[in-house]
Amino acid sequence: MPSNKSVSEAPIVQFTNCRILRSHQLQREDLWVREGKILNPEKLFFDEKGSADIQLDCKDSIIAPGFIDVQINGGFGVDFSLATDDFKSGIDLVSQKILSHGVTSFCPTLVTSPPSVYHQVLPQISIRNGGAHGAGILGAHLEGPFISKEKKGAHPEHCLRTFEAGAFQDLLATYGSLDCVRIVTLAPEMKRSSEVIRELTKRGICVSLGHSVANLSQAEEAVQHGATFITHLFNAMLPFHHRDPGIVGLLTSDKIPAGRRVFYGMISDGIHTNPAALRIAHRAHPKGLVLVTDAIAGMGLAPGRHTLGQQVVEIDGLNTYIAGTKTLSGSVATMDTCVRHFQEATGCSVETALEAASLHPAQLLGIEHKKGTLNYDSDADFLMLNDGLYVQATYIAGEEVWRQDALGM
Repeated sequence: MPSNKSVSEAPIVQFTNCRILRSHQLQREDLWVREGKILNPEKLFFDEKGSADIQLDCKDSIIAPGFIDVQINGGFGVDFSLATDDFKSGIDLVSQKILSHGVTSFCPTLVTSPPSVYHQVLPQISIRNGGAHGAGILGAHLEGPFISKEKKGAHPEHCLRTFEAGAFQDLLATYGSLDCVRIVTLAPEMKRSSEVIRELTKRGICVSLGHSVANLSQAEEAVQHGATFITHLFNAMLPFHHRDPGIVGLLTSDKIPAGRRVFYGMISDGIHTNPAALRIAHRAHPKGLVLVTDAIAGMGLAPGRHTLGQQVVEIDGLNTYIAGTKTLSGSVATMDTCVRHFQEATGCSVETALEAASLHPAQLLGIEHKKGTLNYDSDADFLMLNDGLYVQATYIAGEEVWRQDALGM
């Protein structure tokens, strides 16, 4: 059957012999792509009378949406919280390197820093589509400095700030601009945080609760004002207590506004969260779980000393500590490792593990009509994986941007 070019001159690519993750199930069907979007084959056949220009045999691979990492502090020697003259080349390097780990979009994350760092770095982060040059940038995640001193974790205490009389103006003065900001992590127990949460939400910025000593009612109030995310659940917050479960209690709270879902990040690296805690969270609220790497500059590098913003960190195996302490400071796990560990630790289905790194972060950011699924008309950002969930190839806008070489498979 000749290809009908009346709709578009662009070639149609048909991926065959694969299992596609669609509607929460791995389905044995073909994937059709044109002009960077996923096609509905019925429309192609019946409305356009068209057919494929190129057929690719996927050799029984799983095809899943590309991973979305909403909390990554750097990697491969690059620290997003360091103001440097070649910041752009650093972010380009990370976006290129994470393709091999299945990440097709990400939110570069800055830890608590002095205002001068935000003023220098944020204008150098631009929201952009992914491609052969690297994963797409969805906007920055600013983790701090409006967080709790008691739960600062690896954040430098001398840079922490509170909301003064100006509240939202204080935040604007600290960051300098919110043009490229997608997520802000703050501690909801801070005075005047409610008005800040409302203002950020009004601007389409996702508010995440973290590095906090908030009790459950303070956390619920923050959600009622618009907060939708929890930064690395269990880490840097009050531990669960049966009389006041704190932020963790949001997973089963009955005070969440109707029609809203609270999402929560989990660092599934086998270090930050015991597998039993991972299982508890997943069983309590499976649809809110978002896998994040919380990766630091040392990801992809040998053990030793590296930076995390204003601090020096030490890598020992998969453990990363503030130098000279036992305070955990981010992770060196890659997203594909986190997906495999999550599946192994919880015994969840392959579909569930893959959606925690794709569909859920897309839903959190409100971009699930474009990314995080393989629905018709969505962006053709996808991965080929084997049954062990090892990434074999990464595609952005339907173009292959990374492939495991034959020797490494």
